[in-house]
Amino acid sequence: MVTFTRRRLAAVALVATTALLGATACGGGDDEAAADGPVTLTVDVFGQFGYDELYKEYMASHPNVKIVERGTGSNLDEYSPKLTQWLAAGKGAGDIVAIEEGLLVEYKANPQNFVNLLDHGAADLKGNFLDWKWNQGLTADGKQLIGLGTDVGGMAMCYRKDLFAKAGLPTDREAVSKLWPTWADYIKVGEQFKAKNTGASFLDAATNTFNTILLQTAGNTTGYSYYDTSNNLVVDSNPAVKQAYDTTMDIIDSGLSGKYGSWSEEWVSAFKQSKFATIACPAWMTGVIEGNAGPGAKGKWDIAQVPGNGGNWGGSFLAVPKQGKHQAEAIELAKFLTSAKGQIGAFKAKGPLPSSPQALADPAIVDSTNAYFSAAPVGKIFAEGAKGLKPVYMGPKNQAVRTEVENAVRTVELGKRSPEQGWTDAVGNAKKAAAK
Repeated sequence: MVTFTRRRLAAVALVATTALLGATACGGGDDEAAADGPVTLTVDVFGQFGYDELYKEYMASHPNVKIVERGTGSNLDEYSPKLTQWLAAGKGAGDIVAIEEGLLVEYKANPQNFVNLLDHGAADLKGNFLDWKWNQGLTADGKQLIGLGTDVGGMAMCYRKDLFAKAGLPTDREAVSKLWPTWADYIKVGEQFKAKNTGASFLDAATNTFNTILLQTAGNTTGYSYYDTSNNLVVDSNPAVKQAYDTTMDIIDSGLSGKYGSWSEEWVSAFKQSKFATIACPAWMTGVIEGNAGPGAKGKWDIAQVPGNGGNWGGSFLAVPKQGKHQAEAIELAKFLTSAKGQIGAFKAKGPLPSSPQALADPAIVDSTNAYFSAAPVGKIFAEGAKGLKPVYMGPKNQAVRTEVENAVRTVELGKRSPEQGWTDAVGNAKKAAAK
């Protein structure tokens, strides 16, 4: 999931952030139940992982286990520092913790904080995951598996059919997909939409679009974004970053963005008030949209192909911290949640696209539709291309660097900097963040 900011920028409405950050430093590992008594497992997540029904199923077949999820709806930028604090303190983390792909390298730098899942039968599960997803969870020497993969973030573009109709644009998803084979075409469509004065902007925020373009471009070219595979910061030398920045500046210059800060309360309200017509839409974003826009928008949203050529934004892992007191039980739950069955259940609930090839080939995914998105064939839109997704390498300070670059994009979007000044800020502040 994504990633959230899940690259996976990932993260959704902030309504539950207080619940996560206000939790005392007592994860499920502090449960003092007797060895033969009930075991409470705490699962720390951000965003919507879609596990509610899976928890119920697991507890029904494991009456000795109680599962408590902590942090649903929280912002990744707030979740991650708290998790880092818990791991450093040696207490406070859940029995299972979600780790977003953009932060995985940072956590893998301290593998001693986590149970090596290879020591607990996980090696037998390798075939249950896409090869590159499995490899992402391994330490550099391949001797420790930090986490089991949950989802991947195949790209699409979600759009409001009613607003497109109001602007005189096609509403059929195939016709809409043909409108924008490239990002330049997307801008042209946006200018047509803007000219119709619908009362809504064409897109939600420049930062979401920037991240989509960056990960798409990097996946199709260098294979990395802000760091190369030797962990050198390349924000100013990787052409994929500057290309994504320049395209985003063209979008801003065309006046197409609603300037709603991603994951902010204003952004959530904009969904409910129909204030924008399109949003870059990795698979996990469908659950975010439904949660934010609410039941009243059912059937008004649809899903088209993303401009450019596919891409991957988001994806997470489930890890088991060593500080937990119920590691054996936590490992078994993590295996269940990341199994093909578990990934299918999560997809049905909230839309995160499985990283399991068995799940991706299952009719439950391939033939699935989403009623909220006008019965869009989400299985075909997302799953068919998942096996060909090209992962983008993310370095040790990826999240901190990404935040600074996107902050610079945001200052241009708000008219506080010129594109040239924004780029200078992006490079300079990224270097400072990487050096901390």
